[in-house]
Amino acid sequence: MARARGRIAGAISVFGELLITAGVVLGLFVVYSLWWTNVLADREAAKQGDRMRNEWASRGPGELDTKDGIGFLHVPAMGNGEVLVKRGTDPKRLNDGIAGYYTDPIKSALPWDAKGNFTLAAHRDGHGAKFHNIHKLQDGDPIVFETRDTWYVYKVFDKLPETSKFNVDVLQPVPKESGKNKPGRYITLTTCTPVYTSNYRYIVWGELVRTEKVDKDRTEPTELR
Repeated sequence: MARARGRIAGAISVFGELLITAGVVLGLFVVYSLWWTNVLADREAAKQGDRMRNEWASRGPGELDTKDGIGFLHVPAMGNGEVLVKRGTDPKRLNDGIAGYYTDPIKSALPWDAKGNFTLAAHRDGHGAKFHNIHKLQDGDPIVFETRDTWYVYKVFDKLPETSKFNVDVLQPVPKESGKNKPGRYITLTTCTPVYTSNYRYIVWGELVRTEKVDKDRTEPTELR
């Protein structure tokens, strides 16, 4: 009887140690996913951003879509500094701590286009988590996009806290789910929701209110000061 109890106690001890080990491994995975990938992504994004700014400095004015990116997104309410924007929304591409503009299933307009919807995606958690605080955006908040020679200033006018990941209507040139029914110059930010999942999408819409030419000192518009 004592021997049986000893075997049971030993089994329980081993099982407990396995649970502790599993907990440690899971904890390390969470740290890696939600912290260390941010560190790596921010380093890479900073490197790519510096490369694009150096390219801007070495070339004349213009708004060319290059392999290095098209500009920087600034959203004060999200508190994440500048976000490099490049072509495409493949998750692996966004892992570099950037935002991407859609090319599929609906092609994004670009800020300098006369009409259309400039549609962007970025991670909400891990890999830079550039849109982690998207829920903090409120109507009237500024969204500023910086190109080589122009600041594009948008103002938030609506949001959709939860929608299907397959809802592409939010990306339409006229995003009717936002209440708009006429062509304009819109911006749409998209990311995953709820936090730490990818079950649904969180959407924020803005509309262009003005543009401002970049001066020689790259003085920020008042919305960013």
